[in-house]
Amino acid sequence: MGAGSWGTTFTKLLRDAGGDVVLWGRRPEVVEAVNERHENPDYLPGVTLPVGVRATLDPAEALKGADFVALAVPAQTLRRNLGDWLPHLPPDAVLVSLMKGVEIGTSLRMSEVIREVAGIPQERVGVFCGPNLAREIASGEPGAAVAACVDEAVAQRLQAATMTPYFRVYTSTDMVGCELGGAVKNIVALCVGMSVGLGFGASTQALLITRGLAEIARLGAALGADEHTFAGLAGMGDLVGTCISPLSRNRTFGENLGRGMTLDEVIAVTRQTAEGVKSSEAVLALARKHNVEMPITEAVTAVLHHGMPIKEAAVSLISRSPKPERYGV
Repeated sequence: MGAGSWGTTFTKLLRDAGGDVVLWGRRPEVVEAVNERHENPDYLPGVTLPVGVRATLDPAEALKGADFVALAVPAQTLRRNLGDWLPHLPPDAVLVSLMKGVEIGTSLRMSEVIREVAGIPQERVGVFCGPNLAREIASGEPGAAVAACVDEAVAQRLQAATMTPYFRVYTSTDMVGCELGGAVKNIVALCVGMSVGLGFGASTQALLITRGLAEIARLGAALGADEHTFAGLAGMGDLVGTCISPLSRNRTFGENLGRGMTLDEVIAVTRQTAEGVKSSEAVLALARKHNVEMPITEAVTAVLHHGMPIKEAAVSLISRSPKPERYGV
């Protein structure tokens, strides 16, 4: 449900794994291109979709008889969209979040929004996450991800539905850790991008990635996540991929800011959603609620939403009080 770059890529992945899959899109020209040309030229130009992939504008048609419903809309639109689709959801379908964000106003993770809106038990909600840059995966480059659900059997079903010769899927029951890793890494990537835009090199990027992981781990510990999750694909893997790749929306967004563009100018040239921009406020609210210190998130939020100059934010980070380095500190 959602015909952007990742939704389209996930559709291809499901079909390559042997599944019968339907892609829902809201724009007629995208749906027509998928059905007639086997391509999504707006989001994945040049990538040929497998025969058997079909798209529709009708949510009822897309959802009919589905075993899995993969939700791939912008995080802040999930509540409204899912509410509209409720009458068409199959009674036993597993709802899978492909989104990496935290809801503004509630600070709920996407799986929590799904459960609240759909009124379903947590065993019917899954998360699919990892270092998955859409164009690379859609092109068939080797990749991997984590299929997570509190019910291991459901996670294994999602694993089986997405494994292909080029894509490996692991399972997890740590929904909290997987979702936090995916949401917070976008904020860290914004900061890494800003540092690149300012002209800083690999040492600064490594600093931000490493201390960003510490922030993710601290918040995860406060919310009951398994700390080992953050050393895996949903943690370090997703963080590194998003922070180092020029294909990353969040890194690119931050890089444009670091080069001197205003926030409005960057938004105007950004064609796809950079989830960290809006989620930063929600993640920071969640951290403050649980008394978790997250200085990178604080700095990024101050730049994006409170007008702090990027160079001032950089000084605030580097001049923090000294402390020992321990995992999670």
